[in-house]
Amino acid sequence: MTVLVCFCTCPDADSAARLADALVGERLAACVSVVPGLRSVYRWQGAIERSDESLLLIKTSRDRLETLTARVRDLHPYELPEVVAVEVAGGLSTYLDWVVEQTRPDHPQP
Repeated sequence: MTVLVCFCTCPDADSAARLADALVGERLAACVSVVPGLRSVYRWQGAIERSDESLLLIKTSRDRLETLTARVRDLHPYELPEVVAVEVAGGLSTYLDWVVEQTRPDHPQP
């Protein structure tokens, strides 16, 4: 199974934490790393905007991407949240196996 890293920016630490907790709690992500202190420059509705944001690095499996994307749209405060998925080309195989295992919706609870 393919492992993905999804990028998602959030407007503040609180919304980033809520989103990360929900995605891991619902087994849509095995791990979400929150990177504070990001500065984004982008064009929105015809104007150049600048925002201080937090970046989420979401580790998930390809099978969970569609549901993860829908959940981000439901929970995210932005009108158009960033969800960009990048396929992992390699890595520590036991870690990649762990990501897949942790994102199985039928994974047994401890």
